Amino acid sequence: MNECRFPLSALTCYMQTLFDALRNALHLVLTLDADVFEYAGRSVLIATVSTLIAGLIGIPLGMLVAEHEFPGKRAVVTLLNTLLALPTVVVGLLVYTFLSRTGPLGTLQLLFTVPGIIIGEVLLVVPIVTAFTLSAVARTDRDVRKTALALGASPRQTLWTVLCESRFGVLAAVIAAFGRVVSEVGVATIVGGNIDHFTRTMTTAIVLNVDMGSFALALALGIVLLAISLSINVLFQYLQGGGQP
Repeated sequence: MNECRFPLSALTCYMQTLFDALRNALHLVLTLDADVFEYAGRSVLIATVSTLIAGLIGIPLGMLVAEHEFPGKRAVVTLLNTLLALPTVVVGLLVYTFLSRTGPLGTLQLLFTVPGIIIGEVLLVVPIVTAFTLSAVARTDRDVRKTALALGASPRQTLWTVLCESRFGVLAAVIAAFGRVVSEVGVATIVGGNIDHFTRTMTTAIVLNVDMGSFALALALGIVLLAISLSINVLFQYLQGGGQP
């Protein structure tokens, strides 16, 4: 980056530095820089797989809690809501201890690997999918259940009907989980180790490049990250509107 020299004021110096970094960042994005899109592709892969697994676990679990009364249900709901704010570094540390060489899963050699990161991300976002699904299903009109049962639907068919009626809330849960994974840094750093060309993601690369003073690459990755987040939210709004532009 250009050094600021007299007689440039501090503000002018800052604006010049920012402009140069942004210009270089846009150049990296528009020229399809290999590092930028390698990190972006790995981040999207991890987020997609983690969200799918979390959905397969969290959606049925959320429906189960919402549709049944049992002792301690309120405590379970409180625990799920508490886990929504679970620090990512805590999850990363927990998974690290399990996957480390001396841990109970150390023989699987998953530490500092993409599958290891995925395990940590799944643990991080399962509570999100479960809690949001529970909330969406609980808000569904009870008449939907009664009508389905009155028409001769089986318990499984009734649950499917309730899920369909709650689809936008469930979809919001999945999107929230994806957004949480693609933008988190704690698990990816601790469990993945931020190894270049192996486990480095957009967020860990941003942190590293800021520390190294490579603001152009960090900004480029930030632009891609924002573009991904915007695309996911636009898709959600599109689906929520019934496919209307």
